[in-house]
Amino acid sequence: MEKIWLTSYPAGVPHEIDATQFNSLSDLLAESFREHRSKRAFVCMGKGITYGELDTLSSRLAAWFQSRGLKTGARVAITMPNVLQYPVAITAILRAGYVVVNVNPLYTPRELEHQLRDSGAEAIMVLENFAHTVQAVVKNTVSSAWWLRPWAT
Repeated sequence: MEKIWLTSYPAGVPHEIDATQFNSLSDLLAESFREHRSKRAFVCMGKGITYGELDTLSSRLAAWFQSRGLKTGARVAITMPNVLQYPVAITAILRAGYVVVNVNPLYTPRELEHQLRDSGAEAIMVLENFAHTVQAVVKNTVSSAWWLRPWAT
């Protein structure tokens, strides 16, 4: 198969990776945080966060998740668009030992309820702007719902 996307890779980005280099995704994240601490990890609407900030924020959020009493392996849904809270939330969920369930923030209540039930999600994180849909189904689906406010730019 011709891999035409490789021509779009910036200089220095390898075309192949060694999947055996890390024992887990957590090991990969830890090395990335260590090696790239001061570099920008994500930029959204003119605001960015560094790998160091992602490390700190996701560690704090992971600890908070664990304080909520979810057991290792619990499925935690995330329903938010591509904003800076998303990589923090997904990294925190993985660090806490949970399974990420991605949910389209544009789902109707019926679609959201189906996905939450089908996935076995026990909790959901939602950007406040999309809370109305979660509120319509939360009592029939998950045991915990956490609202995030958008970050100011």
